[in-house]
Amino acid sequence: MYESRNEPLLHPAHFRRRLLLHAGYALLLVGATVLAGAFGHWLFGGHSWHDALMNAAFVVGGLGTYALPESAAGKIFFAVYGFFVGLVVMATLGVVLAPIAHRIMHKFHLDEADD
Repeated sequence: MYESRNEPLLHPAHFRRRLLLHAGYALLLVGATVLAGAFGHWLFGGHSWHDALMNAAFVVGGLGTYALPESAAGKIFFAVYGFFVGLVVMATLGVVLAPIAHRIMHKFHLDEADD
């Protein structure tokens, strides 16, 4: 997917397309996380669909929960989902920043080859 050390630097238009593609991947990842959380909040927390979706969106957004569950299964799901969301945030950051980091490193390698 990325150009190798021997290839020239990617054209800015193609680089912008790569950034948009990675942003789309990140949005899909966050959207799937919200849907999985909404399903879990609905299933284990006993909330209605709209409350479950709002709870999941609040957790992914970093605001915390809107309504706490009554059951033990719901509380366990909330704890596991909270840890999972933390991992998704880190993964999303990596997906979004990967093209930028690669471009910087590729530019440094091209400069070294010129010397």
